[in-house]
Amino acid sequence: MKKFILNAGSFYLNSLRNPGKLGKNLIIILLIKLFVMFIVLKLFFFKDFLSTHFTSDEQKSEYVINSLTK
Repeated sequence: MKKFILNAGSFYLNSLRNPGKLGKNLIIILLIKLFVMFIVLKLFFFKDFLSTHFTSDEQKSEYVINSLTK
């Protein structure tokens, strides 16, 4: 199992070190998708719920604890 993981890791490292034209295009598409997922969606669709509904850290922590323990 350990040998399989090492082989898979070296496979991905080698493909990232020497990407072909298709590999470069796929990496660019991947980076654009990650940017959209983590930056654009975060800014416009996932507002900071706790900061908008609670003012103090104590209220925030109490809400999180109550939500997790229900």
